[in-house]
Amino acid sequence: MGEFELRSYQKEVVERALKGENVIIWLPTGGGKTRAAVYVARRHLETTANAKVMVLVNKVHLVDQHYTKEFEPYLGSGYKLMKVSGDSQEKDFFGIVVQDNDVIICTAQILYNALLNKEEAKHVELSDITLLIIDECHHTHKESVYNKIMRCYVEKKLKGQRRIPQILGLTASPGTGGAKVLEEAVNHVLEICANLDSVIVSTKNYIPELEEKVPRPQKTFDIVEKRTSDPFGDHIKWMMQQIHGFMSLPPDVRLRECGTQEYEADVVILEQRGVSQDNRLLAQCALHLRQYNDALLINDTLRMMDAYRSLEEFYDTKVITAIDGTDYFLVGLFQENQVELKNFAADPRYENPKMAKLESTLLGQFGPDVQSRGILFSRTRRSTRCLLDWVQKNRTLQKAGIKAAILTGAGNGITYMTQNEQADTIRNFRNGILNLLISTSVAEEGLDIPECNLVVRYGLLTNEIAQQQASGRARARDSQYSVVAQKGGREIRREYINEYLEELTGKAIARVQSMSEHEFRRKINEIQTQAIIMNKVLQDRKTEKKNRHAASSIRILCRNCFAEVASGSDFKLLENAHYVNVNPDFKNRYKLGGKVVLERRFEDWEPGCTVSCNNGNCNKDWGFEMKYRKVAILPNLAIKNFALETPDGRITVKKWKDVPFMVEEFTFEQYCSDFFPDLFD
Repeated sequence: MGEFELRSYQKEVVERALKGENVIIWLPTGGGKTRAAVYVARRHLETTANAKVMVLVNKVHLVDQHYTKEFEPYLGSGYKLMKVSGDSQEKDFFGIVVQDNDVIICTAQILYNALLNKEEAKHVELSDITLLIIDECHHTHKESVYNKIMRCYVEKKLKGQRRIPQILGLTASPGTGGAKVLEEAVNHVLEICANLDSVIVSTKNYIPELEEKVPRPQKTFDIVEKRTSDPFGDHIKWMMQQIHGFMSLPPDVRLRECGTQEYEADVVILEQRGVSQDNRLLAQCALHLRQYNDALLINDTLRMMDAYRSLEEFYDTKVITAIDGTDYFLVGLFQENQVELKNFAADPRYENPKMAKLESTLLGQFGPDVQSRGILFSRTRRSTRCLLDWVQKNRTLQKAGIKAAILTGAGNGITYMTQNEQADTIRNFRNGILNLLISTSVAEEGLDIPECNLVVRYGLLTNEIAQQQASGRARARDSQYSVVAQKGGREIRREYINEYLEELTGKAIARVQSMSEHEFRRKINEIQTQAIIMNKVLQDRKTEKKNRHAASSIRILCRNCFAEVASGSDFKLLENAHYVNVNPDFKNRYKLGGKVVLERRFEDWEPGCTVSCNNGNCNKDWGFEMKYRKVAILPNLAIKNFALETPDGRITVKKWKDVPFMVEEFTFEQYCSDFFPDLFD
């Protein structure tokens, strides 16, 4: 086993954990929290009979990272380690994996599934674990998977069960939970402590050593003046006014300023209202207004041509899916103004001044003979793609030797990266093949990215936790943390607010740490008891909501064309994850598209083709077919693509968990007897 010594401040923060107490370690990004956790795990394995250590992470890529970089090098030769994520075959017999190994590193969802699963090979009890390490533990709140696991823990603890694991939480910042005053921030920190049943510890005696190890970057605000003239943005706003006039806004609707996230929230609600009132004109106008608003947001942050292309891509699909006069008006409006918009977008006199400022910020750290590494944080996956295109086409930046790539979250779909692509990008960045990552918030938390001398936050409005984590990426000596923003803009205000909240978090933690043991325990028990009662009330309400209507009384409509396509009773819940339509007549309602390709393999099913509405030109995406156990072809559908006609009126929901009826479990045997009766003769 690899030998290692902790720094003095790390020894200080693990002291209570080594005595078997439940502890949250609070250290800044780059302070070595994970290394401290490895040390605690090793001591625990050495001193505890039948020890079983489980390390939970909240993002798939962290499973491999923690295994490869931290736990395997120091524990691998003396103990049996296993890493398990959704991609791993091992998740299908997770109970056996836990029995056979000393240290298991996995995503939280895998443990939670195992706690619920009653199959012997897949089931795990909390009592099987002796030390539970929770990475990025500030996520242990509300309905997060971490909190669902810890709720099971707290219930067992309150019932007096002794065989529960020791808890070790790791965080760079618990945050204030949205609180702006000290008392409420203290309550938030206490709530995180209660959810993790832990005290929160930080270094008191070795602060200079910690500051030496994790130097704070030099923060700069790179400010630009507002555009003097923006004919592209003005023309889009004029087009939005035409749509407002066409759809005759209901008198009680007040839309806020175009080009803001508040306006986006307004039109999202307006679309839902249009669907629920069977008013397709209102719903479609709201959808198109959201696209124009997106274009304004892009125009504010990126190049005009990026904003124009976002509209062009949207309308390329709408031209062939128009089904009534509303669609023809909306498509026609864009087509009539398309040339003018494109001409404005191509005129360099009106280009976004933020892009020039971003260029000078990058050139301040990069040059032909300068060894630099930087991360450029942006808000959306689309904006990262646009920024990469800009960097690659910008001759000045190319001459400065900038070699950039995108780093965004893993997922399914063309705009996501696969986990392999993520790993390759980070490896290339670490090896110097790349020197600039253009990233969404995925790189703010947990990823092992080498020391950077430049972190730029560009067009971002996030909370104080994300800001601290982004800042923590600038770990090199004399590094720079830059905020590129418009003079008097919201991004600057948010940065200042976040600085205040970061300070407030520190004060709140200090207040909690100064409480007497008796007072702290009293408050923790109070919060835990209340949380369990509240959860029981919420579960009862959910059950009541689920039983509000019979599934057969719900009619399912396409959200785009409002055609009735199914009954609520046609749907079954497969493996507690997939909502599938088992009615064989449903295949007459959809058409097949391209083959769905997923990076992962699954135990019992494989993806087929995409499915979309075949009512005339509608073509609304609904989901995809899945082939289950090589026999059943089942449409797996996203409920957000439909409207529900209930006895109480028409509604829309984002997720299946919010539907007002009970979806029965899918059983393969029942399916086969219903649709392949010959097999049972």
